[in-house]
Amino acid sequence: MNIMIVGVGGQGTLLASRILGKVAIKEGCDVKVSEVHGMSQRGGSVVTYVKYADKVYSPIIDKGEADLVLAFELLEAYRALPYVKKGGKMIVNTQKMDPMPVITGAAQYPQGIEEKLSSKVELQAVDALSLAKEAGTIKAVNVVLIGVIAKSMSIDKQVWLDVLKDTVPEKFLEMNLKAFELGYSL
Repeated sequence: MNIMIVGVGGQGTLLASRILGKVAIKEGCDVKVSEVHGMSQRGGSVVTYVKYADKVYSPIIDKGEADLVLAFELLEAYRALPYVKKGGKMIVNTQKMDPMPVITGAAQYPQGIEEKLSSKVELQAVDALSLAKEAGTIKAVNVVLIGVIAKSMSIDKQVWLDVLKDTVPEKFLEMNLKAFELGYSL
């Protein structure tokens, strides 16, 4: 399974990749995780590859190889579209975060991204930001999206919950478990 996680610095893509990797390890898979940072501390693109199988030889996902792209932001989803393989899927947070050229007025945020994506791949668009707020923190967008992925995979829900309990700090656990459940219930 080749999963590409894309987002903007500060959205929690790295925690999401750790959770996915730990779940795959618990399922007895060989796992490779590779992180590609842009200007992550300044809101730049962040890409993480999570690959798992009986044996994985490379952590990199090339264009046309991703079974699933998990996108934390619409424009990042659009940028990742060439990586989705034929028959692949995208789970996309509908949140828009203006990149620097839009903020400075040098460019406009592209319109109609959801429509463009859905014409090319199987798309599940999720307002993960609203669900994260419902869970108690906007920082739980990543775990809402993990809940969405968990529901679409054939891995027992309890494995996901156990990994969350092992990975998320205790003081944030209750909110993150709620965020997971909200995503899982979609």
